[in-house]
Amino acid sequence: MSRTATRERLFTAAVELIAEHGFAATTVDQIAERAGVAKGTVYYNFGSKAALFTALLDYGVDRLGARLREAAAGRAPLDALEAVVGAELAFIGEHEPFARLLIAEAWRSGGGAWHQAALLIRERAIGVVADVLRSAVAVGDLRADLDVETAAAAVFGMVLTVALHWRTLEPGRPLEDVHATLMDLLRGRIAG
Repeated sequence: MSRTATRERLFTAAVELIAEHGFAATTVDQIAERAGVAKGTVYYNFGSKAALFTALLDYGVDRLGARLREAAAGRAPLDALEAVVGAELAFIGEHEPFARLLIAEAWRSGGGAWHQAALLIRERAIGVVADVLRSAVAVGDLRADLDVETAAAAVFGMVLTVALHWRTLEPGRPLEDVHATLMDLLRGRIAG
C-alpha cells in the first residue's frame, strides 16, 4: 500500500473514532486497528496522535475550503453565496464524521492544536464565505455596514449546525429543501 493510501486510511479511521469518542478518549491503538495497520505506522506517518490530529484538520479543512472556493468561482456574489452554502451542506453530507470533529474538537478553548485548528478553519473555510460577502457588499448587493467577518462565521456555523441536524435527525430530507430554507433565512437577514 502506498504512503498516500496509508495516510488516507489513517485519516478516515481517526476522523471516525474522534467523532465517536472525542480526541482525548481515542488512542493510537484504536486508530491503527480501525485503519488496519500496525501502531508503528501511525507514528511513522505522523509522529504522534497530536500531529495526526493537526494533519487531519489541515487535510479536511483544505478539502472543505477548496470545495467552497470552487463553488464560488466565476459567480456573481449572491449566486456565489448560494453556491457556497450548498457546497458546505453537500461536503458535510459526504463527510459527516469530519463535521462532527469540527464541532466537538476544533473549537476547544486553550492553545496548541485546537487554537491552530480554529485559525485554519477561519482562514481556509470561513474566509471563503467572507470573500463572497465582501464582494456582495462591494457591488451593493448587501448593506455597506455589514460586519463581514462576523457574518461569515455566522453563515459557516449556521450551515455546519443545520447540516449536522439534517444528517442526524432528518436524513431522508432532500439536501435541496435544507438549502432552500437556509437561503431564505440568509436573504432575509444579511440583505435587509
